[in-house]
Amino acid sequence: MLSDTRQVGHHLRPVKTGEMIAAYLRARIVRGELAAGDSLPAEVELMRQFEVSRPTLREAFRILETESLIELRRGARGARITAPSVEVAARYVGLLMQTLGTTVSDVYEARSLLEPVAAGLLAQRRTTQDVAELSSCASELEELLPAAQPPADIATWARCSQQFHDVLVERAGNKTLAVQYQVLREVVDTHLLLASSRPAIAAAPAGAFRKVIRSYRRLVALVESGDAAGAEAHWRTHMDVAARSLLPDELKSATVLDIFS
Repeated sequence: MLSDTRQVGHHLRPVKTGEMIAAYLRARIVRGELAAGDSLPAEVELMRQFEVSRPTLREAFRILETESLIELRRGARGARITAPSVEVAARYVGLLMQTLGTTVSDVYEARSLLEPVAAGLLAQRRTTQDVAELSSCASELEELLPAAQPPADIATWARCSQQFHDVLVERAGNKTLAVQYQVLREVVDTHLLLASSRPAIAAAPAGAFRKVIRSYRRLVALVESGDAAGAEAHWRTHMDVAARSLLPDELKSATVLDIFS
């Protein structure tokens, strides 16, 4: 028997019908029964199926639209299913992190913890295609380097370099880690692009860029040989060096994340 009977269940509330409809449709979307691009039946038909009023149905629609799972269209065409998006998740996570005063260095530190682990996993699970794709990314970067000169287009270099990181994590074979990485990447991506466009980066000698490529090639070799411990250790060092090169001001001043200004 409960000794304290003060307001037992006080915080419970009945689930609204609109929320129940949203939960039902959400589950069908997540299970793949409703695919991106599919259209829901017209409002009148859904009202008949669920035996609800138009305001109740539209409440369910508002919930799903807020979650970016449907796109409402004018007229009788109804709502269209949209796929869950990492960008949407990153926007909400970024809002929370910025509210908490999270710093750029804090986010990059988290990435620096995830990527070496992914490198080790990739070395354990690599396929010929994985190695070929990583090697292709490194080759694209080499093509951007004129002889004894830095790249003419730093922004393109930065995007190609980021592609190497993306392939590394996506091919590691752990979906949870990949999603976490993608959210962090979206959150910090703006800062990294701005950092790569700084005059100091553009003025760096060609040797600095070739050093990055050598580091990438070294990782490819470790992954191809199946050296998980070596790949993880090498990539941890690479990420530490990259942080000091790209984000020196943020690391020193504890710059707060700002992705909404």
